[in-house]
Amino acid sequence: MVRTLRLAVAQSTVPQDPTDPQNLRTSGAEIRGLMREADRAGARLVQFPEGAITYPCKHVMSSAGPDTVSEADWTRLSWEALGEEAESIAALAGELGLWVAFGSPHPLLAPKRPHNSVYVVSDTGRLVTRYDKRLLSHTEATHMYTPGTAPGIFEIDGIRFGIALCIEAHFPELFAEYERLDADCVLLSVMVDDAMRAVIAQAYAALYGYWIGYAVPAQYSATVPSGIVAPGGRWLARCPDDNHPALAIADLDLDSRERDIHVSLRYARPWRREARAEQAGTSRPVTTPAWRGVSSP
Repeated sequence: MVRTLRLAVAQSTVPQDPTDPQNLRTSGAEIRGLMREADRAGARLVQFPEGAITYPCKHVMSSAGPDTVSEADWTRLSWEALGEEAESIAALAGELGLWVAFGSPHPLLAPKRPHNSVYVVSDTGRLVTRYDKRLLSHTEATHMYTPGTAPGIFEIDGIRFGIALCIEAHFPELFAEYERLDADCVLLSVMVDDAMRAVIAQAYAALYGYWIGYAVPAQYSATVPSGIVAPGGRWLARCPDDNHPALAIADLDLDSRERDIHVSLRYARPWRREARAEQAGTSRPVTTPAWRGVSSP
């Protein structure tokens, strides 16, 4: 049984002004172009950045005007154009037979703020799951979004994926949770110009023994481009760092014999899981003998 999946991770241009429908149509067209490129490369799944269709700027959305960040006025977003672009992406996924994970605001009934979400569409063009960002930045939580409540897990050909968004990288408990949920790969999509965020992604691949898909907007790729990290922490593939749209492509092979991946999957990850279970099962404190006249606690 083949246990390999080809993943494409995109760096696409993410617009921050959703008030102009043309911005959304332009990003949608770019997303679909990269989907076609991923299909030609034999990818099974393509991942896009946070807010791939649009990541609304807090200043553009502020109800108090661009000079003061305040409660977002979501009536400014062109929801009709956003929906049309999302539907076109899903339709192309079905046409190509390609899975796609892409970021977008998700509307809720007023007066609730929207979610900051990732849609996962299958190779039949059907929405399989939606992940809603659970841990928000201060501005997102105060002025912009409603947090989600559940992890995002889906499966393709027996390979399990988790989903995380941007600032959630700073919450290791989410990534530990995905290890416990048997994720083989976590898709971390960001909207940030931050080199350290990518270092953190590498650390999770090393600590938890799964692949990381790291998707960043094209306009931030000169700092850190999109890429794929192997279990153990090695970058397998990276896009060019030239601020242009591109794809990084690598095979996720559960039976890989490459030394670092082999050791991480078949030794380090199972051993750490066993060690954690043993530690959790320890209920009594260990008593140490007295030493040089110092009494034991």
